[in-house]
Amino acid sequence: MTQVQAGSFLTLHYRLSGPQGRVVIDTFGGSPATLSLGAGELSPAIEQGLIGLHEGSRSVLEFAAGEAFGSRQAQLVQWVARQLLERLGDPQQVYAVGDVVQFPTPDGQGRYAGSVLELGPDGALLFDFNHPLAGQPVRFELQLIGVL
Repeated sequence: MTQVQAGSFLTLHYRLSGPQGRVVIDTFGGSPATLSLGAGELSPAIEQGLIGLHEGSRSVLEFAAGEAFGSRQAQLVQWVARQLLERLGDPQQVYAVGDVVQFPTPDGQGRYAGSVLELGPDGALLFDFNHPLAGQPVRFELQLIGVL
C-alpha cells in the first residue's frame, strides 16, 4: 500500500474545523480534493501530519492553538487606502465588514486574502491578513483515497 511522502500527489476527502467544531472546509459531501504536498496548498504543519499515512486510511489530525496556521500577528492588521483598492480592483466596489478581498502578491504571480474589519471615515479599510484560523486550535479529518 502506498504511503504519503514529501512531494506526493494526493486525492482525499477532508474536513477542516476550527474552534467549537466550526467547519471551514468539507469535501466529504462532494468531489474529493487533489493536491501536491509541498505546493503550499495546505499548511506545513498539516502536510507534516500527512507524511507516513497509507492510501485508503482515515485519520484525524488535531493541532493546538497556533500550531496549524501560526500565531495571530498584530502587524498583519493594516489600514489600506481606498485609492490603492481602486487601483487594484473595481473602483466602484462597495466593501462591508466581513468581506474577504483578494490582493495580488508584489511579484504579480500569486494572490493573498484579507478580511475587512472596519470601514474608515476617509474610505480606507482595516484589513486582517492573518489566516482565519491563525492562533486557533484546528482539527483536520481525512480519508486518503489515492497517493501518487
